[in-house]
Formats: sequence, C-alpha cells, structure tokens
Amino acid sequence: MEDKDGYAVYFFPPALEALGEAIKPFLLEGPTGEHVLCRRIDTAGSLIGMHLYGRNAAGEVVQVELMVPTNMVRMIVSARSDEAFGFGPRRAEKTAQPIAQPEPGAKAKEAPSQVLPPPAAKPKKRGGAPATKPAQPKRTAAVKKAKPNPRTGKRA
Repeated sequence: MEDKDGYAVYFFPPALEALGEAIKPFLLEGPTGEHVLCRRIDTAGSLIGMHLYGRNAAGEVVQVELMVPTNMVRMIVSARSDEAFGFGPRRAEKTAQPIAQPEPGAKAKEAPSQVLPPPAAKPKKRGGAPATKPAQPKRTAAVKKAKPNPRTGKRA
C-alpha cells in the first residue's frame, strides 16, 4: 500500500476465484497480499461499494465503482496518513501560554489580568431531572370545603 489516502480491501481466496479475470485489473500486489486500493468505500447494505480510479481503453483516467457482496471481503484497512487516526498515543500540543507575573511594586490596577476558564457546571442527576424540589401545590378553597366520604364520613 504505497498510497497514503484511502482503503485497502482484502478478499477471501474463494472470492478471488469466483470473481476470476474481472477483478484482476483492480488487484494490487503488496507485502500483505493482493488487495484493491480504494479512494472511498460504502459498507451499507449487502454490497460493498468501492470507489477507485482506473483507465479506460483509450488510457484516460476514469472513476470506477466496484461492488461486491459483503461476504467476499475478508478485511478493510484504512491507509490514511493522518496521525490523529486510530487509538495510538498522541502528542499534546502546547496551546496554553504562561500567565504573566506582575512586576514587583506594581499596583493591583496595573497588574496584567489573567483569564480563567468558566466554572464547571454542576452535573445533573440521572434521568435529566433538575436537582431542585418540585413545587408543592397550594391548597385552594375547593380543597378545604371537600365533601365528606359517604362510606367513612371523613373529609378527603
């Protein structure tokens, strides 16, 4: 995989036999085996769509879309050159600048101001409910003048 952008698609050996001569112009040989180098892939559905560049009979570069059943594909490898891709270790970039110290004897008004990050928000309780108590309903005159229960004789 000499190219630094795209995907390498590897097939099962029986799939290469089944595709026969039709797949041969698109296969590249590499140290990891035969594969198809694609610019873009679409894995949604029962077919895998592979977008790659090829040449027509006149030798002109054309964009080709090759589609094969998903059960023919053994593995798809990203061939991206982006360092931030994957789960490897990262190098932190220095973005914070040191805070300037006031000169000795400088007044508080003349001292450089420092910018502090906003305070962290308090986490919400699970379920997205607010942390405050719900408001209690007020007793109205209708509640105070409730009729007695005919079975017990008590007011509700």
